[in-house]
Amino acid sequence: MSPPSDVNPPPDPHPTPSPGQPSQPPRPGEKDDELEDRQMKVGMRMIGSAMVFIGFLQVFLSASTGAEITVFPMILYFTGMALWAYSSVENITVRYTVIVLSIICALAFFHIGEVLFWHKYVIYWGTIAMVVFFMFKNPIKPPSDR
Repeated sequence: MSPPSDVNPPPDPHPTPSPGQPSQPPRPGEKDDELEDRQMKVGMRMIGSAMVFIGFLQVFLSASTGAEITVFPMILYFTGMALWAYSSVENITVRYTVIVLSIICALAFFHIGEVLFWHKYVIYWGTIAMVVFFMFKNPIKPPSDR
């Protein structure tokens, strides 16, 4: 039995444009925001990791040769640590604790204006402990659908 001719079918909720028509722009807030957020976090993670590496490299070379360094590598190191934590740490309490402690340490070095011998070794061994911790930590895998 066919539908009566006076009843119009409901419009298609997702119409496909014909070859001559332009496609509709994506709705704001649907997928673009998530993609931009992910791209920003990846960029912050890369820049933060690079800043931590450059700061640590200068601290490592200074500690191994006994040379003195300025506070700039420490500020670079802790700023990179704050950027890395913001983009990488999932637990909000841990994330903001690391950020606040990193900023406090960077400001403390800026205020003191010098790096002492024990500062370099605390940064050196702390970084090694952190790398070892993350190297041997098992990643949490999402459950499979099967």
